[in-house]
Amino acid sequence: MGKTFFSTIAIAILFLFACSSKSNSISKTIIPETYENPILRGFYPDPSICKVNDDYYMVNSSFEWFPGVPIFQSKDLVNWKQIGHVLDRPGQLQITEGMAASRGIFAPTLRYHEGLFYMISTCVACNGNFFVTAENPAGPWSDPVWINTPGIDPTFFWDDDGTCWYIGAHNISGKREWDGQNGVFIQQFDLEKKELIGEPVQATFGHATNAVWGEGPHVYKIDGRYLLMIAEGGTSYDHAITVFESDKINGKYVPSTINPVLTHRHLGHNYPIFAVGHCDFVQTQNNEWWAVMLAVRTCDGMNLLGRETYLVPMEFENSWPLFNRGVGKVQFEEQRPNLPWTPVVQYPVRDEFENGELAMKWVFLRTPYENWYEIADSKITIDLRPQMMTKLEQPSLVAQRITEFNFEAFTKVNFKANADNEEAGFVAIYNNMRNFRLVKTSVNGKSMVQLIRVKVGQEKLVATKSVDEEEIVLGVKANNLKYQFYFGKDKASLKPIGDVQDATVNASQSGIDFTGPMVGFYASSNGLQSTNKAVFDWFEYNDLR
Repeated sequence: MGKTFFSTIAIAILFLFACSSKSNSISKTIIPETYENPILRGFYPDPSICKVNDDYYMVNSSFEWFPGVPIFQSKDLVNWKQIGHVLDRPGQLQITEGMAASRGIFAPTLRYHEGLFYMISTCVACNGNFFVTAENPAGPWSDPVWINTPGIDPTFFWDDDGTCWYIGAHNISGKREWDGQNGVFIQQFDLEKKELIGEPVQATFGHATNAVWGEGPHVYKIDGRYLLMIAEGGTSYDHAITVFESDKINGKYVPSTINPVLTHRHLGHNYPIFAVGHCDFVQTQNNEWWAVMLAVRTCDGMNLLGRETYLVPMEFENSWPLFNRGVGKVQFEEQRPNLPWTPVVQYPVRDEFENGELAMKWVFLRTPYENWYEIADSKITIDLRPQMMTKLEQPSLVAQRITEFNFEAFTKVNFKANADNEEAGFVAIYNNMRNFRLVKTSVNGKSMVQLIRVKVGQEKLVATKSVDEEEIVLGVKANNLKYQFYFGKDKASLKPIGDVQDATVNASQSGIDFTGPMVGFYASSNGLQSTNKAVFDWFEYNDLR
């Protein structure tokens, strides 16, 4: 009887375990009905997308950061995995010292044609317009083919007869009837000779009679006609998407009567999503149309994160694109595409530098032409060099994007300054003119931690604290418009340093800033030669949304 009793209990336990396992399995496979915008959070502007078989690929502009043009892959248009950078070699991308912030790589276009991926873009302070190719979108990509043509934001279009057309943003007339008058021109391109042929045609100056900065063009063939889509109004509050049609690829383009087809400029500066524009779209294997575009999330009316990538449903009505039927604007939540839900593995909160190379999320400020860091024994060691992050130089700085208004970021550094000019530690940086440094240094030979703020190019020492440890944790906690910096011998003993800081120091403050805020780690000997090094044990970045 006892044996039977215990057998019954055992069976019951196994049944409960099986039910529990089944329940857990079911919970793990729950597929959401909606998705959240933005789909790429933080500084990922100017998206361009293409489809190959059942895979989707997307690129973004990168400006003065290296490697350039991050490239992502997705199965469902919502979950994106970074698979590399298109421009990951100094020979491909010459972001040299002296190049101003928000220059470098402008809006790229990604296309696929007859077994090759094409990425075409502009390096505005390099040699202008160029394209690269790859059989595998993860790389390697070719060296640049430079195109002798004016303007920015180029794209390729292949017609049904196989001819290739170059579409660029430029006013080829050379005259401006109003300030900011730009436009889009179209010219045939010979892929074998790698040069433009024939005569250029000015397709449009924009829809509005006083449109500024017509740019970001893409051409599609829809229902047997040519559809030209551009951005205009400038990439800030007045940003808009407009469309035009023609019976010939290089013919007369007529604007749509429903222009602008998408904008938020009429919703006011305090609307939570603004600067909507610079769009590209794709048709899924299930015949749905989806558009990707840049936009900005506001925090109390401020742009704290830069321009991000959003996904919006679209369709065609009377052969014109209709964005978000019945709504007509970009929303934070939408019904997800009719595609197999395919989550991707996220970066861990703590990067312990275990794989011998930097994760793809890390970037450098301008092109590094010398090897100034080493990863070994799950640590990254950085040389102190004369270059400074507050100048237009290529400093010993490694950074990643800030992706939320509320976050924590910390690093552990082992460093002892051999002279008062040496420093190493944590940074929050928008560009050389706006940033924070929380660094270990020395003052009159005594070890110190200093919080330094650079606002509109003016540097100020915010706070100084003495420390005894060579190894120290440094970082920041962000709460919307507030940054509070901390230091301590470990995370359990953190102490604030300085008053609460204004987060907008580390953010875009004008319509000509095109990048976004970063956090990272840094070392410098501030203009003097040094043989000293700083060792970083780990770096944590944790979104708190």
